[in-house]
Amino acid sequence: MTISMYEASVPVFSTRLKALSNVLAAAEQNALDRKIDPQVFLTARLAPDMFALTRQVQIATDHAKGAPSRLAGREVPKYEDNEASFADLEARIAKTLALLATFSAADIDGSDDKVIELKLGGRETSLAGMQYLLHVAMPNFYFHLTTAYDILRHNGVPLGKATFLGSR
Repeated sequence: MTISMYEASVPVFSTRLKALSNVLAAAEQNALDRKIDPQVFLTARLAPDMFALTRQVQIATDHAKGAPSRLAGREVPKYEDNEASFADLEARIAKTLALLATFSAADIDGSDDKVIELKLGGRETSLAGMQYLLHVAMPNFYFHLTTAYDILRHNGVPLGKATFLGSR
């Protein structure tokens, strides 16, 4: 049985981004409830050499918009990376979800062997579509998604696995 490149990408990115939106909404509400300046959460990081929450969300959305675009042979949309509030991050997620809704299975299925060229670690590399999706795009997406969740959880936002998974 062959994997559907569309099913392995667009619906997964969409579902996880909707869950991330719920995580961010919970964090914003928690900041209000605890009378914490939202910037405390937005600029928080797990370690000094890691990106802050805002950048984690930006990179997660970059992978969610980049992978299907590359697999479909479309230009990857550029975002400005100028988000400075929870509302800005929510708008970025909404923009990414709207982009994802423009893809169909016909756009992406069959891209398993399509050559994807990109820079990894500062050097040009070429990967087959399935290798790119499963070994670069998805792991990076999940890393930044999970790190965003972990930053908020570490800062006392009462989140659970169900929120991360999007089941509430």
